Amino acid sequence: MALFRRSTAVAAQQPASGRRTANDLRPGESATVCCLKDPQMALKLLDMGCIPGTQVRLAGRAPLGDPLMLVLGDEEYTLSLRVSEALTIQLKD
Repeated sequence: MALFRRSTAVAAQQPASGRRTANDLRPGESATVCCLKDPQMALKLLDMGCIPGTQVRLAGRAPLGDPLMLVLGDEEYTLSLRVSEALTIQLKD
């Protein structure tokens, strides 16, 4: 018997392609940006320095999980994103 059930809203946030997103990172974990899924959001993220090939590290999450804080590259540039925005950042395997 399961004590907890995954809500449909959380299940719907899982990437359909099977590729990891920035939302899948654990605190302190790093990865490299592969590509950006949403064309409109991509323009915003590119302007903020989230460019494919950039190393990102999850610095932390708010107590309820949203927003999350990403550190971009070696410059220690910190970016705060909503979960919906982080789901559009796909990471390399």
